[in-house]
Amino acid sequence: MSTLHAHAPRAQPPLSRPMAWIGVVLLAVLVAVGLARWSGLNPRTPDAAVQWQRALFFSDLPDGDIVVLDASNGQKVARFAGEQGFLRSTLRALVRERMREHIGPDAPFLLIGRTDGRLTLLDPATQQRIDLESFGPSNSAVFASLRTNGLQATPQ
Repeated sequence: MSTLHAHAPRAQPPLSRPMAWIGVVLLAVLVAVGLARWSGLNPRTPDAAVQWQRALFFSDLPDGDIVVLDASNGQKVARFAGEQGFLRSTLRALVRERMREHIGPDAPFLLIGRTDGRLTLLDPATQQRIDLESFGPSNSAVFASLRTNGLQATPQ
């Protein structure tokens, strides 16, 4: 009896049809993204016009609270106590970029309201920005409240 068949290399099973289609789709997506980037296509929606903006300083207090000051007059706009996860993480991201570029806290951040209702927090020192509406209405509302907090009513 021959043992030739026992030592013959086995043929690999062919790719299943669903796996082949997944591979084709992934390859097509990669090619499309590559072509879009190479052509200079910017998938980002252009910004609407600025409707209002406010320059603000954010400072950590010794008790862990965050105080917000109006950069134009130094008046307190708000004080946030407790965890304030979204506020803290948003500011941390912008401050981390300032530290990386060796920029101090002297320049205020700009809170920008646009004509389409979108809200942006911009760091003019680094040009980093966070589009706040991307994080949902409750998170965006934390910053939206800073638009008019601490402003004096104009006499009628």
